[in-house]
Amino acid sequence: MTTTANQPKELWEAVLGDLQMHVTRPNFETWLKNTVGIAFRDGEFVVGAPNAFVAEMLEQRMYSLISLTAERVVKGPVEVRFQVLLSEEVDAADEPEDADDQRLTEAEPTGVLHPTFNPKARLTTLNTKYTFGRFVVGKSNELAHAAAEAVSNRPGEVYSPLVLYGAVGLGKTHLMHAIGHRAVASGLSLIYATTEEFTNEYIKAIGEGRTEEFRDRYRSTDVLLLDDIQFLIGKEQTQEGFFHTFNALHMTNRQIVITSDRPVSALTLLEDRIQSRLAGGLVVDIQAPDIETRLAILRAKAETINQDVPQTVLDFLAERIHKNIRELEGSLNRVVAYADLTGSLLDVELVKRAIDGLADPDEHRAILDYVVVDTVATHYGVDQQALKGRKRDKKTAQARQMAMYLMREDGNMGLTAIGRALGGKDHTTVAYGCDRIKTQLPVDAQLRRDLLKIREALAAA
Repeated sequence: MTTTANQPKELWEAVLGDLQMHVTRPNFETWLKNTVGIAFRDGEFVVGAPNAFVAEMLEQRMYSLISLTAERVVKGPVEVRFQVLLSEEVDAADEPEDADDQRLTEAEPTGVLHPTFNPKARLTTLNTKYTFGRFVVGKSNELAHAAAEAVSNRPGEVYSPLVLYGAVGLGKTHLMHAIGHRAVASGLSLIYATTEEFTNEYIKAIGEGRTEEFRDRYRSTDVLLLDDIQFLIGKEQTQEGFFHTFNALHMTNRQIVITSDRPVSALTLLEDRIQSRLAGGLVVDIQAPDIETRLAILRAKAETINQDVPQTVLDFLAERIHKNIRELEGSLNRVVAYADLTGSLLDVELVKRAIDGLADPDEHRAILDYVVVDTVATHYGVDQQALKGRKRDKKTAQARQMAMYLMREDGNMGLTAIGRALGGKDHTTVAYGCDRIKTQLPVDAQLRRDLLKIREALAAA
């Protein structure tokens, strides 16, 4: 589909007109009314939102509906992407498509970035929120953060390639984009691409007889950021193209940053020569954040969206969602929006309703009583029989009450069943134990840490 300079705004207005008939008026007024079409190019529709909170909520809660509606309007496949709307970007929707290709941004940018000194490089879009200033550093990611900082300060001189690996949602792409922001702000040319994009471009170039153009574009950039290298597995032709691109950049001291969902040693189906070259750089893993880091992430997120969130709510989210930063931040977005839209008090009870279904599935399944007893006894260093007996010293009593609480909250067991599992305790004793833990959690940081570690052990079990 061909577009004119004015079409992004007009197309998005058409999309909004359609959406207005499919969503409630409060939702439309809150999330969609103040959005604007910025760019439409190669099947990608860039939509501006008034702030980061609205952009994230549109992505997380309404993306499917918006995408389907946009495809209906433009009569073709569309990928919708939201970004924070700047005043100059409203005007930019009326400019020629290449008017902003040579803009230079600041060190901590707030708009879409494009390479400045390499007109042959593919136009590069970086997430405006993914900067070093917004990355929360903790024990789980401090080495990766330090490596990314070093690379951004001396690109091509140290740690090339830099390989960041870890599970989904732990910050690999955030650090990669932060490096990209610094590179562009320094006047360096940059290409950021997912491995899927790299593959599609390479195959298209071969099919259209433009391999020389592809080669020149990728091999002349100062910084190459390639996301999700694991998707090269099984694509022999693309691996060949990547290998020669890698060599050309490496031999001329250009900076290469790669991300993967697993260690290089586990990428066994990649060609040996590619594995060898990746392993020859700096390979750094990012682990799931500990509870202190998760709390810091939530506090930073609350500050970003200008919300005063009670500490009990932050603690509850940090304890329940511990594997994925995206889910952690998304859950906070969801509970804040839920409180705002329903006019409810933002407290733990509201959070429980709002995030129903978001917490890890492991925490919603019925947990066998003997697994809880074994895990709690191991954590507190007490004997299982003591846990089921009548011993009443402080450590044993707290361990017993913790087991009761977990069976009730996470195992969804009844009071009588819990009493039987713990040596025939009376249901009133069980109720007291559960209530005591519940009462102490908001005011006892060590108890919260104990609960988190036990839950993590149960999930692993």
